[in-house]
Amino acid sequence: MTIRRNALGRGLDSLISVGDVQTAGSSAINEIEVSLIHPNPSQPRTNFDAEALGELAASIRELGVIQPLSLRSMPDGSYQIIAGERRWRAAKMAGLLSVPAYVRTASDSEVTEMALIENIQREDLNAIEVALAFRKLIDTYSLTQDRLSERLGKKRATIANHLRLLKLPAEIQLGLRDRKIDMGHARALLAVDDTKTRLRLYNRIIEQGLSVRRVEQLARQYAEGDSAGPSAPKASAASGYESFQRELSNYFPTPVKFSRSESGKGSITLRFDNDDQLQRLVELFEKLK
Repeated sequence: MTIRRNALGRGLDSLISVGDVQTAGSSAINEIEVSLIHPNPSQPRTNFDAEALGELAASIRELGVIQPLSLRSMPDGSYQIIAGERRWRAAKMAGLLSVPAYVRTASDSEVTEMALIENIQREDLNAIEVALAFRKLIDTYSLTQDRLSERLGKKRATIANHLRLLKLPAEIQLGLRDRKIDMGHARALLAVDDTKTRLRLYNRIIEQGLSVRRVEQLARQYAEGDSAGPSAPKASAASGYESFQRELSNYFPTPVKFSRSESGKGSITLRFDNDDQLQRLVELFEKLK
């Protein structure tokens, strides 16, 4: 049966807007042996958080795999993952012998695009993974940014801003991938043309926990020709605050951002990615009382 999908953003079933995709065999859920499944080499996700994966495995031990994977059958009798590699990895950790899955019929190009779009629409990739996924879609299918915007249902500016991140030095891209800096920091760094200056400013963000607004101010000043940038806090004070930031980072199991302006105003920010991490922070604060 041939089906044309038009909508985006409501799960994998609504993501296939790449043309007519043959979906024979995908109407029923099958139990597929875990050992017969292997990852898709075009999977845009490159990092799987070990702690989150362990938590998912624990949940799967108790409740099983609630959301089926999407696979395609291979000529050798194995199955390639279209969507659900994280669930597959966690199921293996949990010791499951089989997992529920939809088995689809799709070409290599269709699998690549479905994998990329499914991950982009889940919005849990980091900014660099999203940028690389956009670039791969553009290069593979000879798309313009406008056309990609239409197919993904995302603003063209969003796509352009992500693609610009790939112009940053590798060290900064890795920092963005590992969430040492935010996308706002990265976009501010793009205003600085000189690579060495970008890296110097990037290191200041890490060391001093600079806010996005502060980085924007520094970037403007660098761009206007003041290579020294605004005066930094006095060395003695700065080193003391850096030590304080390190102590906080050692105590709390999450990145700690510490920012302080020359006037003495600032903020301390603790990041959490889910309710479990938030609960751990709450428990630590309770101990401090």
